[in-house]
Amino acid sequence: MSQTFFLTGCASGMGRHITNVLQKRGDRVFATDLNLEALQATAAELDWPESRVKLAALNVTNSEEWERVFAEAVATFDYIDVIMNFAGLLLASWAEETPIREIDAQIDVNLKGVIYGSRVAAQHMVERRQGHIINIASIAGLVPAPGLSTYCATKYGVRAYSLAMAMELKPKGVAVTAVCPASVQTPMLDNQLNNDAAEMFYSGLKILTLDDIENALLNKVLVRRPYEIQLPWLKSKFAQIVNVFPLIGPIFAPVYQWMGRRRQAQRRTGEQHS
Repeated sequence: MSQTFFLTGCASGMGRHITNVLQKRGDRVFATDLNLEALQATAAELDWPESRVKLAALNVTNSEEWERVFAEAVATFDYIDVIMNFAGLLLASWAEETPIREIDAQIDVNLKGVIYGSRVAAQHMVERRQGHIINIASIAGLVPAPGLSTYCATKYGVRAYSLAMAMELKPKGVAVTAVCPASVQTPMLDNQLNNDAAEMFYSGLKILTLDDIENALLNKVLVRRPYEIQLPWLKSKFAQIVNVFPLIGPIFAPVYQWMGRRRQAQRRTGEQHS
């Protein structure tokens, strides 16, 4: 049975991929992005049919835009079954060097943007007594990582907000899921390749693919509607242990930093030779 989705961050990365997958299987998608021109170019490139995919500009850091654009989506499709908050900002830096503008930007996009969107969607879904809010958090929302202090803070916030909201809304017929992936191969990750502070993003045994995210969302999250999902399995288990016993983190962090630096260097060399 087809559903109606509202997605953010659809011009690239996870949002682009999932929009394409959903429209191919017959779902209706109200796709948004800060950069409307890039979103329109993506829609043309992937041949998204106007009958199933509607496009709109949305600055997720603006609560008034959220109200207006979500109302437009409801007016277009009559209702929204599922919202997926993909829009995010990944800016690694050492804590004492982080520019104020990068602190503000990550908090505004990663945390406040999710809270604004979840709130607006919840109002619509509670009234209908059905719906599903899916927020993209991160493994960084379970375990702190050097070089990612502000990013971790925002993802801890997204995870906590989502889990608390899930408990509030379950009796009202609305599910909320926090999705906590490790690093995913997207343009956002590529932009950090030459940033030494981003070494922890490259430290895992595996960098997740967009297909991994697709499988988790379509075959697990949308079907089971859990409070939370973490992936990949091995890294998430280690993150859970560190989350319970935080003193373990500083013991293993140097090893993961070394692994990350090594793999970052390998990727840089590979790009130079390609």
